[in-house]
Amino acid sequence: MNKALLSLLFLVVSQANAKTVYEFRETRKLVSLVNKAAKQIQKKGEGSFEDFRKEKSKWRHGDTYVFVLNLEGDMLLHPDPMIEGKDKIGLKDINGRPIIRGLIEAATASPNKTEGWYHYQWPTPGEILPRWKSSFVQLVKAPSGQSYIVGSGMYNDRMEKTFVVDAVKDAVLEIEKKGKSAFPEFHDQTGRFMNKDAYIFVIDQKGTDLVNPGFKNLEGRNIIDVKDARGKLLVREMLKVAEEKGEGWVDYQWPKPGDNVATLKSTYVMKAKSGDQWLLVGCGVYLSNAPKAARAINEMTAPKLVQLVNDGAMMLEKKGETAFSELRKKESKWFSGDTYFFVWDMNGNRRFHAADPDLEGKNGRDEKDVLGRPYGKMFLEIASSKSGEGWAHYMYPQPGQIFPTWKSVYLKRIIFPNGQKQLIGCGSYHMQMDKTLIEDQVNRAAELVKEKGKASFAELRDKKGPYYYMDTYVFVDSPDGVELVNPAQPSLEGKNISNLKDAKGKMVAKDYIDAAMKNNTQWVEYHWYRPGSNTPTLKRTFVRKVEHDKDTYIIGSGLYVEEGMKLTQKGMGSSGAKY
Repeated sequence: MNKALLSLLFLVVSQANAKTVYEFRETRKLVSLVNKAAKQIQKKGEGSFEDFRKEKSKWRHGDTYVFVLNLEGDMLLHPDPMIEGKDKIGLKDINGRPIIRGLIEAATASPNKTEGWYHYQWPTPGEILPRWKSSFVQLVKAPSGQSYIVGSGMYNDRMEKTFVVDAVKDAVLEIEKKGKSAFPEFHDQTGRFMNKDAYIFVIDQKGTDLVNPGFKNLEGRNIIDVKDARGKLLVREMLKVAEEKGEGWVDYQWPKPGDNVATLKSTYVMKAKSGDQWLLVGCGVYLSNAPKAARAINEMTAPKLVQLVNDGAMMLEKKGETAFSELRKKESKWFSGDTYFFVWDMNGNRRFHAADPDLEGKNGRDEKDVLGRPYGKMFLEIASSKSGEGWAHYMYPQPGQIFPTWKSVYLKRIIFPNGQKQLIGCGSYHMQMDKTLIEDQVNRAAELVKEKGKASFAELRDKKGPYYYMDTYVFVDSPDGVELVNPAQPSLEGKNISNLKDAKGKMVAKDYIDAAMKNNTQWVEYHWYRPGSNTPTLKRTFVRKVEHDKDTYIIGSGLYVEEGMKLTQKGMGSSGAKY
């Protein structure tokens, strides 16, 4: 960055920043701290750094501390001695977000904005588990003439409305400068336009969705008449606000990416010039502690669905294709509400689909869901496995709907009367997570590890694979407490977590490792963080000991227990489940 541009950055006072209003007290305190630190550097220069280092001072207490970077990415001041004094320009968080580059860019990307926010995952001081952190940074010049980035952060997964306003305005500038070539930036999971559960979307004047990283299946579709959970024509209202006011807020019910239930969301929208037309650019914040829409009541449990598929298998193996007419009858045992059967051959050709006959005759082998999960491949792998049956989880729209939601399908390989092998499946939307699903997941992972050992770890880490869905994932530990696989928290891999405690002081890893080593399989419970959340939740976890050659591993997976949640199987003690 040249000196002329730096001078311009320091001379310009952003009126928008002066009017910034933060909703939460802790945010206001953090901004005030950074502003005071910046003034200290402007006055005392590099001599301020020693003041910032003092523990239990206003600059450094608890989880709060001031850090200082130069514009080349050297960390000049940080409480972690492994980071201070080193070039950290390449530092990334667990999701691959470039931390240092992002912090520098937040204060230097725009010539009329010398401060800003950046969001990433980072451990609290003295801990190893990363949590969402929002850092406020400011560009400042010392009396020596040197320029620095000074900042501080707060561990909070909550989004301020100001954060999304800044994101929308930055996105508008990018579109007006680059046109549609800016769109790939909005899809970049590690870029500055994807923060926590907030993302940029773009809609044209006719209501066609051009960019939607949260629901990619909507891109290219006209959503002008889409309604929220309460019947609001939200896209029409957004376009009206943008056309009449140029920018503004619209509130509505909308599901978080990967969630099945709509939550109150407040979205900031703004016009962006695009040739002779304009585009609507928006970004929303899910309101803190806002009530969610009523969760769909689903009486179909995992054991019931398994029994239904087994019953269907018996009928199909006896009658073959002549049973299709029976499976197609609505409001019958086989086709009730959103629960229906489908049949594929072992090459992926759809032989039968009760809910959408237009799919019959089409091949589904290469089908992927909105998250990129190759569910067609999963189906065929399950059908071709030794057991010939199992669960697959993916996102798929309910019949007649456009929004994909989590669907759990039980699959089974059968043989028609003519001797042909077929794959049958039946699924349920909004399936409540329970012991059946978790034990199936752990047992399948255990069989994979038993067969391949460490060679299976890459497959277990695959976030688009069968061992990671919703907020459920498989982890692997060694008997001495080293975390070997953790796709949700990869920074834990290679570390000994024997002494890791949960939010209530319970020795988490030691307890479940001891239980698995003693009993072979065991259910345990503790308080843990959902992926991407800073709030601990009661988690019930199933662990199993497995051996490969001379190595022993502990395989586990768990479910987060929501308030009022009931398990479909009683008791959380030792399980003798076999795969």
